[in-house]
Amino acid sequence: MSVAREGGTGESFWEPGHYSRTVKRIDDGNRLCNEVLSCFQERARIEKQYAQQLTNWSKKWKTMVEKGAQYGTLEKAWHAFMLAADKLSELHLEMQQHLAGADSAKVKHWQKEAFHRQLVGGFKETRETEDEFCKAQKPWVKKLKEVEVAKRSFHGACKEERAAQVREHNGRADQSMAPDQLRKLQERVERSSQEMEKGRERYEKSLEDLNKYNPKYMEDMEQVFDTCQDSERKRLQFFKEVLLDFHAHLDLSSVDSFRTIYRDLHKAIVAANEQEDLRWWHNTHGPGMPMSWPQFEEWFPEANRAIHRKEKCGQVTEEVTLTNILPSSGSMSRSSPPQDSGVKDYSSDWSDEDSPRKCVSGPDEAVKVKSS
Repeated sequence: MSVAREGGTGESFWEPGHYSRTVKRIDDGNRLCNEVLSCFQERARIEKQYAQQLTNWSKKWKTMVEKGAQYGTLEKAWHAFMLAADKLSELHLEMQQHLAGADSAKVKHWQKEAFHRQLVGGFKETRETEDEFCKAQKPWVKKLKEVEVAKRSFHGACKEERAAQVREHNGRADQSMAPDQLRKLQERVERSSQEMEKGRERYEKSLEDLNKYNPKYMEDMEQVFDTCQDSERKRLQFFKEVLLDFHAHLDLSSVDSFRTIYRDLHKAIVAANEQEDLRWWHNTHGPGMPMSWPQFEEWFPEANRAIHRKEKCGQVTEEVTLTNILPSSGSMSRSSPPQDSGVKDYSSDWSDEDSPRKCVSGPDEAVKVKSS
């Protein structure tokens, strides 16, 4: 009864027990729910890692670009990549939250409603389907066994008849065989033929009964099978719905903020202006910088100067502040000071005791200060 079909295993669904593949599909459906969860939870972890890597990359290169040699509008364009990475990282974190959160919860809820695990014996749906198939197939299997028994009996009778015919034929050829023995062989052939005919009738009758029951058997089996198909159809439809949800959350091309990221990035790159950058460099670090060119400057004596003197023999150092130093006669003859230098003459303000006495021997000698 095995019939090889396209895409099948060569073992027909109608054969005894071969509905087990359809029953097993129920358990496969539960396992597929777990595999879908594992698959997209792993993808969620990848999205989270990618988002973190984008953030780390942005932080690293933002600092490096800021401290680097690039400047001007092109630096802003370069920074725009880090800004885009930060925004893209946020989108991938949202994607991770959808995959690991609502989408996974949806699968778990459906799985819980569709498959009810028993304390012993697997899922309730699997056991019920197994029982329904067994109930539908049991009467037909009983008739099939009767056919198999009748078939074996008939084939055995045929074999016995054939053996009796061979023995009878050999007896005829044997001249030494007694007539009584030959007659017994002939009677054996007749009895074998009769048994063979009875076996044929039983075999044909049991096969006829089986074939009459086939429509009822097929109807019952198809009814159970259709119930399984309905359950599987719901699973397939749900999986399709879930995959569309995953697609909606993974497809960033349909997200307005994603398109905005790269649109803004493109604008930032296009806005880079080499002429403006060169002009900035010209004015900031080049010929355009302001310059205080050297000019002639008059020399004026310091308005206040502190002179320290250390007395001999370890005496304490005296500090005298000179507010007006008169040049020597030689220096006066070489350079006449301006009539109005803007420096006030405070020599009259000193008393006879406080007024310092300056002695300038020559231009190369140090100024001597003596205190009374």
